[in-house]
Amino acid sequence: MTTTATPESAPSYASSDKAGSGGVPAGNDADDLSELGYHQQLHRSLGKFASFAAGFSFVSILTTIFQLFGLGFGFGGPAFFWTWPIVYAGQFLVALCFAEIAARYPISGAIYQWSRRMGGEVIGWFGGWFMIIAQIVTASAAAIALQVVLPTIWSGFQIIGDDTALTSTSGAANAVLLGSVLLVIVTTINCVGVRWMSRVNSIGVTCELIGVTAVILALFTHAQRGPDVVFDTGAPGQQPGYIWAFIVSGLMAAYVMVGFGSAGELAEETHNPRRVAPRTIRLALTVSAVGGGLMLLGALMAAPTLDDELAIGGLPYVLDSVLGSFWGKVLLCDVAVAILICTLAIQTACSRLMFSMARDGRLPFSKQLAHINERTGTPIAPSILIGVLCIAVLLVNVGNAAIFTTLASVCIILIYLAYLAVTGPMLYRRFQGWPRRSESDAPAVDADGKKLFSLGPFGIVVNLLAVIYGALMVVNLSWPRAEVFDPAGEMPVLRWAGPICIAATVIVGIACYPRGKEHPKPVKVGF
Repeated sequence: MTTTATPESAPSYASSDKAGSGGVPAGNDADDLSELGYHQQLHRSLGKFASFAAGFSFVSILTTIFQLFGLGFGFGGPAFFWTWPIVYAGQFLVALCFAEIAARYPISGAIYQWSRRMGGEVIGWFGGWFMIIAQIVTASAAAIALQVVLPTIWSGFQIIGDDTALTSTSGAANAVLLGSVLLVIVTTINCVGVRWMSRVNSIGVTCELIGVTAVILALFTHAQRGPDVVFDTGAPGQQPGYIWAFIVSGLMAAYVMVGFGSAGELAEETHNPRRVAPRTIRLALTVSAVGGGLMLLGALMAAPTLDDELAIGGLPYVLDSVLGSFWGKVLLCDVAVAILICTLAIQTACSRLMFSMARDGRLPFSKQLAHINERTGTPIAPSILIGVLCIAVLLVNVGNAAIFTTLASVCIILIYLAYLAVTGPMLYRRFQGWPRRSESDAPAVDADGKKLFSLGPFGIVVNLLAVIYGALMVVNLSWPRAEVFDPAGEMPVLRWAGPICIAATVIVGIACYPRGKEHPKPVKVGF
């Protein structure tokens, strides 16, 4: 029997391994999706590179390291470099868990779908809720980065006032204007269709990869010191003892290396997602980690000085001294492209997550949010809603830049909590025997008959370490540090922003949780 569902409904397999835990899928991707309880509504047109680009552009090392290098160096000195491989190792454990479950549940709305199938409806809903809130704020934070780049390229981009600083009144207003224009552009691209989104994203990722390579070559060919600089602890900041400064400096890497699971969000639009998504989830994180690590090392080796000037100026200060004005502006143009595709990737992932939850009837106005435009094959309403909400979040920056910066930092905590909503229940299910083989005891395979990615006997160890790492990172990210959340010392309450925002998100989530709405049973059709 083939299991399908109407577009307005979807079955729940939260406590069952039916159709996706290891059985042999149907002969094509649409039939495979039907086995999981959904009709093929989104246009399936993405290949391997487009899938990789979705995860890589969400991480967007050219954008994030450009913004956050000074944060890590300012707290930990050159030795903060070692937080990068440590965070990568922890996130790779998470990526391995995601890869294994992506092979078995290739469905849009990955975090929501995975956490629901591992932990049940409540955990699944809150996993999706945390991720939606986090992605909306993250997209806003990415869009506002244009203010740091565009006025430096050409003064004409400073449309409002003449002070480009994000903390100034004119700078904040101009940042909202530029960010809003960017959000309108990416929303339009997402509404036009996944093919256009994929083309823009793939071209942008290619430009970013070229830019990252150019930056690495420029930095290493202008090195002023050897690679042993990474053993220099520098100034330990304001923490009592270097270990605490080192832990705080790790926030930089923690902020950057998220979003690699976006390939799973586009599973219903990817050819052979059971094989492609697991590979691209791991590849997007690893390529980002290698490229980002080389950028950090090169910047430390090429920096004119290793003092407060580097902490304040960050990577732009180093590149300006190495490349000069003309080539520096060329690189800034590439950074602007990276910001565009980063914002596009985040909004795309969020729209698919919102669509997936709405398709299951788990959000207000689910019927409208789950509607697929027949011509474009995309959920237009979620893209428009996300664009509007992102612009609303941007407006906070006009009133108080410190609050906006704090929100951007706190949203990363929600991403780590959403990841835990997958890896935590997944660990529990492993102790119950997941992933099981199919009833015929055949090995789990994809549409081509090849074995699905599996951690095998290492699954419990990897999963346990991923949960421990995720929990430690949530504590580290949430810790009430004035120098992170209230550096100006003007609003002491902001240092508690992490716990406050988590509590507020949970409370609002409880109020919005769709009580009394159970998933209808799947409709059985065909033979």
